Amino acid sequence: MLKKGNKLYSILTGSCPKCHQESMYAAKNPYTLGHLFKMNDRCSHCNTKYKIEPSFFYGAMYVSYGVGILFALAAFAVARLLIGASLIQTFIAIVTTMIVFMPIIIRLSRNIWINLFIKYDTKATKAPLESASL
Repeated sequence: MLKKGNKLYSILTGSCPKCHQESMYAAKNPYTLGHLFKMNDRCSHCNTKYKIEPSFFYGAMYVSYGVGILFALAAFAVARLLIGASLIQTFIAIVTTMIVFMPIIIRLSRNIWINLFIKYDTKATKAPLESASL
């Protein structure tokens, strides 16, 4: 299901959207909060620049809103519909879910945002930085 060359692969793994060979982030674990926003400048395999322009990832805030809504709806469905929790308990479940999954929501939003602008390139996966040595 998740194979290289699929946008969903890049979004869920946080790998380079062009070659899918390495992680875009300095620390793969999003719960390393000190390094949550730290990204590599470029892919060491295909030389893709991740920050296309200054403040590029501000657009990911709009994506983050939608992803956060999906997480909140999932928490609501589990708490209210499956478990049968009260309204207050459901609210607490939603808030707790949003706090616990915030690093994942932030990373997913950035991954979705950059994948909207950079497409997978099969040529980039084969030749690692040959032009960089020239």
